[in-house]
Amino acid sequence: MSDHEMHDAVEAFLTEADDAYGEYEQGYTDADATLRRLETAIEELRTATED
Repeated sequence: MSDHEMHDAVEAFLTEADDAYGEYEQGYTDADATLRRLETAIEELRTATED
């Protein structure tokens, strides 16, 4: 994985994490839904960095 691809994967993760946390803070989602969303984002980052 190139540095650019790694940067893109991390940036996508951080954006998703920020969005999930923001929606939780605003009361749009509950803690369980937020954790599931973060778990998915973590798995996607993990998969992207394994290539």
